[in-house]
Amino acid sequence: MKILNLGSLNVDRTYSVERFVQPKETIQALKYEEFCGGKGLNQSVALARAGAEVYHAGAIGADGKLLADMLESSGVHTEYLQTIDGASGHAVIQVDRSGQNNIIICGGANRKIEKSYISEVIAHFDAGDMLLLQNEISNIAFAMEEAKKRGLQVAFNPSPIDEGVWECDLNLVDLFVLNEVEGRILAGIRSEEPEEIMTALKEKFPDASFVLTLGDRGAYYFNRETKAFHDIYAVKAVDTTAAGDTFCGYFLAGLAEGMNMEENLARASAASALGVTRKGAAPSIPVRKETEEFMKQRNQ
Repeated sequence: MKILNLGSLNVDRTYSVERFVQPKETIQALKYEEFCGGKGLNQSVALARAGAEVYHAGAIGADGKLLADMLESSGVHTEYLQTIDGASGHAVIQVDRSGQNNIIICGGANRKIEKSYISEVIAHFDAGDMLLLQNEISNIAFAMEEAKKRGLQVAFNPSPIDEGVWECDLNLVDLFVLNEVEGRILAGIRSEEPEEIMTALKEKFPDASFVLTLGDRGAYYFNRETKAFHDIYAVKAVDTTAAGDTFCGYFLAGLAEGMNMEENLARASAASALGVTRKGAAPSIPVRKETEEFMKQRNQ
């Protein structure tokens, strides 16, 4: 199975701070760093480092060479990447002493992806391949429709969850990858109980499968017929920016390999845990060998 990730690419402008800035307040950053990021790029890097055959499509500006270089050096196919006028997408990220983060995204080139480009790229893929989408680029609803016309599976990480998500025909999605907040909003309930979120999601989208990550409460895979769970690997977090993207990429790589769900959740959880012990988004994502060694050490 080939995986086409039509996704965002951002320069992450990262400020280390003692604590997050408050309204009407000015604080001094402890450190400033630039990293490659964007949910799309992060997930492609995770897919490739986990061993999947992944193609990244999306847009960068003239300032985006470092983003293309990151993809290529990680083993991602970049022949469908386009360079357009204007600036690349970027993010402003605060990371506090505990490793938690908050993020502001500026779409840049990510919001200039046209339907004609999407159709041209998807035409290179066949029934049984997978299209992976997030909600950081333009025309995702159209991309879902085009993918289904060609018989591709559609995996969707609806993040950030805003009006763009509701413009999509979500019944076209084969696999949702969600955190607990996204799961609750998509299910249309207020409860934070995982069982209630899962029940509501299955009722609302009966033909779909789901990955639901719950932070320090572990992660589930489920659909109408099956359910699997794996707990977290406890580590000291340094930067959680790419934790969810690492999990998503590793999980989809395992799916493409045909791994059973328990093993797949375990490996994705291990990769995510290892990643949060490092600084940055894409640079923090471990390669497959590192993840397997980490699992061996923890399972001894």
